[in-house]
This record gives sequence, structure tokens and C-alpha cells, in this order.
Amino acid sequence: MTVTGPDFIALQVRDLERAAAFYEDRLGLRRTPASPPGAIVFATTPVPFAVREPLPGVDLDGDGRPGLGVALWLHATDAQKMHDALDAAGVPIVTPPFDSPFGRTFTFTDPDGYAVTIHDKQ
Repeated sequence: MTVTGPDFIALQVRDLERAAAFYEDRLGLRRTPASPPGAIVFATTPVPFAVREPLPGVDLDGDGRPGLGVALWLHATDAQKMHDALDAAGVPIVTPPFDSPFGRTFTFTDPDGYAVTIHDKQ
């Protein structure tokens, strides 16, 4: 019996529709035809990605930043163009683009304060 790796990733968010609109409008993600109650799942590969309402007992407005200590990386076909579009839209950029072993890479924060890194090397 072994774990084979992640097969679903979800961020708990304050406003489900606002978060979903951000990931659709700013990153180009598309919703799957069906999602469980309280969540919106996107058609990402190889691992599905979702935003969801907070689980009972989760306080996203408590001390610290949501997701502190978790590194979420998403692949894009052109990280520099994605950066430029997010920057032009006023999305906070935490780490400006740089070349790394993972291709062009940068980090932004989403509307809930999650730090998300984008890279473009497969």
C-alpha cells in the first residue's frame, strides 16, 4: 500500500464566485461540467484544481496568510505573458519573473492572499 501522488488540489476561499472568476478571467482556467457542493473544479491536468468554501473550523481571516507554508505551482504555456497580463490587471506580484530550472517563473497573490507560482517548463 503506497501513496502515488497528489490527485486533487483545492484552495479554501472567502468568496467562491469571486475566486472562481479570478482563476477563470486572469489565468484562463475553465470549469468542469460538474463540481461537488461548495466547490468549483477546473479542468486542469494532470491534477484537478478547485476553489472551495472553507471547511468547518477554518478561519481564513485569522492570524497569518492563507496557505502559509504551502507552495502551489501552476504550469502555463508562457509565464512571461501571464505575468505581464496579471501585472497590467493590478494583481500583486510577489516575485518578479526570473529564469529557473522550471523555465520562466514568477509568483503572485490571488484575491485570498494565496501565493501562487507560475512556471512554463514541462
